Amino acid sequence: MGQNRMLWLLDALERDPRADAAIDKLTRSVRALPLGRARDALHGRWLGHPVHPLMVQVPIGSWMSAAVLDLWPGRTREAGLLVGVGMAAAGPAALAGAVDWAELHRQQTRVGLVHAVANTAAVGLYGASLLCRLTGRATAGRAYGFLGLTAVGLGGMLGGHLAYRQASGANHAEEVPHVVGEDWHRIGTVDEFPAGRPVRRAVDDVPVLVVRETGGTFHALADRCSHLAGPLSEGTVADGCVECPWHGSVFRLSDGWNVRGPATAPQPAFDTRVVDGHVEIRLRREDGTESADEDRTAGAPERAGKDEGHGHGN
Repeated sequence: MGQNRMLWLLDALERDPRADAAIDKLTRSVRALPLGRARDALHGRWLGHPVHPLMVQVPIGSWMSAAVLDLWPGRTREAGLLVGVGMAAAGPAALAGAVDWAELHRQQTRVGLVHAVANTAAVGLYGASLLCRLTGRATAGRAYGFLGLTAVGLGGMLGGHLAYRQASGANHAEEVPHVVGEDWHRIGTVDEFPAGRPVRRAVDDVPVLVVRETGGTFHALADRCSHLAGPLSEGTVADGCVECPWHGSVFRLSDGWNVRGPATAPQPAFDTRVVDGHVEIRLRREDGTESADEDRTAGAPERAGKDEGHGHGN
C-alpha cells in the first residue's frame, strides 16, 4: 500500500520553502518578546513537558461543548457562553505555542505556521459566531461556530503531526536509560580530556558529553539535547553548565538538570571514576545508590582515582 494522500500533503508541506522568509521574521519577533522568566514557564520547564498541549484543552473543550449545545434546541445562550470562554483561553494557549514554535527545526516551523493559521482562523470564526449570537442572529452564530470547529479540527490534526510524527515536544534523550548498559564503561585516558573543554565519546552507540573541571572532577551527560537532539559537545561550558548550540538550553553538568529552556526535560547523567589513569562512566540510577557488591568491586579503584585528583562528577 502506498502513502495516503494526507501524509503526502503533510510531507510536501514540510519540504515547501515558500513561507521561510515569513517564518524567519516571525521567529525573530517571538524570540524578541520581553517575557523574562515567563518564557520558561510557557515552555513548560516547570511541568517537565510542553505546557501548550495542556492549555489548548480549555478552548477546544469549550468549543466542542458549544457545538453539542447548538444541536440541542433552546441552548443557544449557554453555547454562546462557552464560545466566549474558549476565546478567552485561546490567547494564552497561542502564546505558549508560539514560544515553542520559535525554537523548532525548519520542517517543524513550516507545519507549525499552518497549524497557527488554522487556529487563528478558528478564533476569527468563533469571534463572528459570538457577535452574531449577541446581536440576535443565532442561526448565523451556530453556522460560524461549526465552521470554527472545522478549523480547530484541522489545526489539531497539524498539531498532532508536529507532536507525534515530527516529535516537536518529545524528550529526545528519553531512550538513553533503555539502551546504555548498567556497567562501567571505559571512555579514554585522563589526558584525552582537556580541562574545561567539552569532549564527545560514545557508550553503547550513545553519544556522551564529557567535561573535566580544572580541579580534576569529571562530568558526563548524554550528548544529544533533550529538546531537539542538539550536540551539547559543540556547546559552551561555563559556570558548571553547558549550553546547547542549537536553541540555547542550559544543563547543569553535575546532574543534567535543565537550568534554562526551551528544554523541558533534564539530560541523563553518568557517574564517573578514574581507574589506572582511565576515565570510566556509568549511567546514574534515579535513586543514586549502589549495591553492596558494586561498592566492594569499585571501592579500591575509586580511591585510587581520588588519589589522582579525579572523582565522581556529582
